[in-house]
Amino acid sequence: MQWITVATVLGTVVACQNPTPFAESRPAPVASDLQQQADDGNAAAQAAIGAAYLTGDAVEPDTEEAFRWYRKAAEQGYASAQATLGGLYLNAEGVTQDDEEAARWYRLAADQGNAAGQYGLAYLYGIGQGVPRDDVEAARLMRLAGDQGEVRAQYAIALLYENGQNVAPDLAEAARWYLWAAEQGHARSQASLAAMYLEGRGVEEDASAGARWLRMAANQGFVAAQVDLAYLYGVGRGVPQDDIQSLRWLQMAADPTHARSDASIAAMTRAQYSLALVHVNGRGVAPDDTEAVRWLRLAADRGLAEAQGDLGFMYLNGRGVPQDDIEASRWIRPAADQGYAGAQRFLGLMYRDGRGVPRNPEEAVHWLGLAANQGDSQAQYEIGVSYHQGIGTRADAPTAYVWLSLAIDRLTGDARLRAAQARDLVASSLSVAERAEGDRQALEWEPVFER
Repeated sequence: MQWITVATVLGTVVACQNPTPFAESRPAPVASDLQQQADDGNAAAQAAIGAAYLTGDAVEPDTEEAFRWYRKAAEQGYASAQATLGGLYLNAEGVTQDDEEAARWYRLAADQGNAAGQYGLAYLYGIGQGVPRDDVEAARLMRLAGDQGEVRAQYAIALLYENGQNVAPDLAEAARWYLWAAEQGHARSQASLAAMYLEGRGVEEDASAGARWLRMAANQGFVAAQVDLAYLYGVGRGVPQDDIQSLRWLQMAADPTHARSDASIAAMTRAQYSLALVHVNGRGVAPDDTEAVRWLRLAADRGLAEAQGDLGFMYLNGRGVPQDDIEASRWIRPAADQGYAGAQRFLGLMYRDGRGVPRNPEEAVHWLGLAANQGDSQAQYEIGVSYHQGIGTRADAPTAYVWLSLAIDRLTGDARLRAAQARDLVASSLSVAERAEGDRQALEWEPVFER
C-alpha cells in the first residue's frame, strides 16, 4: 500500500482542480443593474463580476480585474469572495503569488464557516505553505469542510481512511466518504468508489455497481474512468461484453484535447497504447498494423515503456513499418531501461543475434536475466539454454535446470515442448539430489523487478 501523507492527499486533490479552485459559480452575463449594484458596494454583485472576469462569461477574461472585484467583496467580509481571493493569491492569478496572503484570506473565510475557505486553509496546513505545517489542524479543517459537503475535502478524507494516514485504516468509512462526494458528481470519487466495488474493498463486490459509477465519471470526461470502463466492456465484467463500446471509450480517452493534468495525460497515454493493441488484434475493428503503429508511436513518444517496446518489436518484424533493426533497438532500449520485461527479452535476443546492436553474448545474458527474473517465460527458456550451453556465461547445469523448469510452468504449445526437451537433457546430467534442489528452488521462486 502506498504511504500517503496529509500533504500528499491535499496536493493530489488541489492539483486536480481548475487553476483557481475556489471561484464563484459562473454568473449570469454582466448586466447594467449588476454593475450598478457592484458600484454601489453590494458585495455579492462585486463577487459575481469578479467571477465573470475570472471565467470570461460576458466579458473578456481578465484575472487582474477579477482580483480587483473579488478584493472589494472580500474586504467587506463576503466569505466566498475571501475564499476565492485566497485561491488567487495561491495560484498567482491577477496578483503576485503570496502564500501568507492566501492563508490569511482562507482563514477569514474559514472562520465564517465557509467550506471552501476551510478546505483551502487545510491544504496550506497540510503542506506547510503560508502557515506552519500541522497535519492535525489540516485534518480538522478538512473534516469541517467535508461535513458541509465540500467534495474535494470528502475525497481527501476518503483517501486518508483508505490509506490509513492519521486515522486507523477503514475501507468502509473510505467508501462512505467517496459515496458522499460521488453522489454530488465528483468524478474522482465516482471512479474511486467504482474501484472499491470492483475489488470488494469496503463494500460488497459488485461489478455492475462498479461499472455504473465508472460510467458516471467517464461521462464527465474523467479519462482514467474512460479507460477502465473500456476494459470492463472488453472483458464483459459488470456490463455485457462489447468490443465496439470498448473501442468507443478508448477513443474518447485517447483524445489529447481532454487530457490536462499529469494523471489524465498518463491515462490518455494508456488508452493510446490500448488502441494499438485493439488494432493489432482486431477487436472491434479490422486488424491494421499501420494504425497500430500510429497509436504505439503516440504512446511511445510520451515514454510509455510497453509502447516503446512494442513499437520496437514492430520495427524488428516489419509490421506496419519497414523492417529496421536499428530503429527497433532505438525504441526497445529505453523500454528495457524502464524495466519492461518484454523489451528486456527483445534486447537480450538482439544482443545474442547481433540485430541492431553489436553481437554480445554476455550482454544478451544480462538482459535475458532481467526479463527472466520478472517472470517472462520465453526469457526463462532462453537464459536456461544459455546456462546449459555456457554461452555468455559459465556453464551451470543446476541453474539451467531451474530456469527451464520455470519456463515449462508458464509456456504452452510447442514452446513448452521445447523447454521440456531442453530440461530433460539438462536433467540427465544431474544427480537426484541436484534435481530435487532444483525443483525446490523452482517451487519457491518469486519474480523480482530489476532495471
